[in-house]
Amino acid sequence: MSSSYADGLSPYENKGVLGLEERYDSVETLRLKCGLLAEWIQGARHVVVHTGAGISTAAGIPDFRGTNGVWTLEQKGLKPTMSISFDEAIPTKTHMALKKLIEAKKVKFIISQNIDGLHLRSGIQRQHLAELHGNMFTEQCDKCGRQFIRNFATKSVGKKSLDTVCRSEQIGGRPCRGRMHDTILDWEHNLPDNDLSLSDLHSSVADLSICLGTTLQIIPSGNLPLYTKKYGGRLVICNLQPTKHDKKADLIVNGNVDEIIVAVMKKLGVEIPEYESSMDPTRNSDTTAKEMDWTIPMSRIKEMNVLYKKVCKPMRRKRKTFMYERERTDTKRETKARKQAFGAVKQEIKTEDNISTSSEMCKTEEDHLVASNPAKIEESAEDIEMCRFTVEDTTTTGRDTDTKLSETV
Repeated sequence: MSSSYADGLSPYENKGVLGLEERYDSVETLRLKCGLLAEWIQGARHVVVHTGAGISTAAGIPDFRGTNGVWTLEQKGLKPTMSISFDEAIPTKTHMALKKLIEAKKVKFIISQNIDGLHLRSGIQRQHLAELHGNMFTEQCDKCGRQFIRNFATKSVGKKSLDTVCRSEQIGGRPCRGRMHDTILDWEHNLPDNDLSLSDLHSSVADLSICLGTTLQIIPSGNLPLYTKKYGGRLVICNLQPTKHDKKADLIVNGNVDEIIVAVMKKLGVEIPEYESSMDPTRNSDTTAKEMDWTIPMSRIKEMNVLYKKVCKPMRRKRKTFMYERERTDTKRETKARKQAFGAVKQEIKTEDNISTSSEMCKTEEDHLVASNPAKIEESAEDIEMCRFTVEDTTTTGRDTDTKLSETV
């Protein structure tokens, strides 16, 4: 479980801002926001999802900085009450919904900070997933760099030797005498180059980034959604606690991730599949099968580099001319229609949910992503934006918000 993983990490004092107050949107407000998010997903051409520990709490795995998170309780000298192991946990509705959205070509890529392996176990293919902090169910050769899926969670963390030999030759690759190591990062480790490269490229090309269950405090992974904003895309944050980048979000949804995803999938008319152990690669008894290779295909990085140069290099485009696939439309007519639609949503939220705007604001840093940088934590509570998506927020920034929503994705 998360606490055993946390115990295996090196001592580190600054674990970020812990135990922030959780906030819940009312039932009607949540319905309206989920409906708007579904419309954005339906109209987007390149959706990227950023996931944190909050999407796995429904599986019985505690998060880290929540009100009952591992590090929040550790600060009080306590331990989480959840005791499920990584091997016993199964993918949640959110994990299975994301798999289905990828299969339906509504989501292009998932960038995960989680080490629980639940994305892998849901059946998502490697080319659609970046695991920035490692995976308890994968191991990596110290010589050829190839990764392989394991049948059970590793007991070690911090890229330690597992005393097993590389499987490259067994699955039809070149003979390799390397030794296998776990893929879990410790505080001082650099993020994996290929995962980070794909995350950078997809975040830049995306016209919609959705953050699920993360406070975005870890950098550089927490700053990746800002690349979408940089090139004219939208940013949506779904979390119970305030996050570092709330101020820059186009939409903030405060609620349980599973509830949000179920509502969005219903709006999209897409059914969430059930988890099946037969589709779980960690349950494959043949560890030498080619399907057990978990190495990122280099061809995917080359393809994304070409796309990035085509979409993002020429200039910093506005949203209406952003995506390379988009056809020309009647911009003025579409702008007017979007303004009217969003005005109706604002009025409904205002009628239902009169919540006062939090006055505190924080400064955010737009750190540039550098592949050689290890994961770090923001050092001050001031880096957490203490604001919500409310009517007052929308009214205060009405002109800017209308402009954002009016532009074509």
